[in-house]
Amino acid sequence: MQYSKLKTLFIYKYLEAFSDDDNPVSTTELIEMLREKGIKAERKSVYSDIKALNDIGCDIMTVRSPKGGFCMSTRKFEPPEIRLLIDAVSSAGFITPNKTKALIEKLESLISSNQAKTLRSQVYCGGENKCDNEEIYYVIDRLDEAIKSKKQVKFIYKRRNIDKEQKKSYTTRVFTVSPYALIWKDDHYYLVCNNAKYDNLINLRLDRMKQIEILNKPQRRVSEVSEYKVFNSADYSAKMFNMFSGKTDRVTLLCSLEIREEIMDRFGTKIPLKAYDEGHFETTFDAAVSDGLVSWIMQYGSDIKVMEPDYLAEMVIEKAEKILSVY
Repeated sequence: MQYSKLKTLFIYKYLEAFSDDDNPVSTTELIEMLREKGIKAERKSVYSDIKALNDIGCDIMTVRSPKGGFCMSTRKFEPPEIRLLIDAVSSAGFITPNKTKALIEKLESLISSNQAKTLRSQVYCGGENKCDNEEIYYVIDRLDEAIKSKKQVKFIYKRRNIDKEQKKSYTTRVFTVSPYALIWKDDHYYLVCNNAKYDNLINLRLDRMKQIEILNKPQRRVSEVSEYKVFNSADYSAKMFNMFSGKTDRVTLLCSLEIREEIMDRFGTKIPLKAYDEGHFETTFDAAVSDGLVSWIMQYGSDIKVMEPDYLAEMVIEKAEKILSVY
């Protein structure tokens, strides 16, 4: 049979798909699998194939008991690593339900079928927060290409309407922007870019983009619209709250000791925490002063007080008064 030349490869693929430390594959099972492929094999030849695979670097272990056989001892990814990746894909709102399912199946193929089956029973894949934009992979690819080539892009940006009849409709707007970076934050994927009408940076969600087109126009220099000579994604992301853009300023907060863990979770363990009194500490950081920052501060109620700048404190007071007026 012509498949006989592929015998060693068939054995490798079968072990990769079905074996693990707890589920070795027996020599009899391998011979039966090969027979179904039209290949006649004896035990001695299977042992020779296993040895050849180990000789070229495959880590195939021989299991003596309780069930004798062979298994892939090491893989590129272990089940806990695949679990983390599946959880990330499942929770990512910018990936559609169909693409989520397909991507999870690809991740599961990196471990044995038995391991995948166990993970499947443990992972919850909710679709309530998923977008319906099936162009999302294409959008990511085109934006990445435009950023690398430093070209402007044009696309349709779609947002949901609110109406009394509860009809599902959308408002669309055409954007032409200079793209600088893609940032995944707060379970959404954003394009950091500049609209030529303004001298600032804006953040637009990728799941709302359609019909993206790369233009033969160079992007504006990021130094013309921001504090950066070369855009710094990590620095920019750290200063954004709920991805609201705004003027960067030095912010000092007086915080209750009860929220020190939350502060370190948000800013990292290197954030300065200066003792103020027995129940409070001060912390200082650079941030984009915006409605996003105000909302973030207000979620902690009386556990945070704005010390500087004064205009940020006024923004918090104004927001609190507006909320109070509703009630």
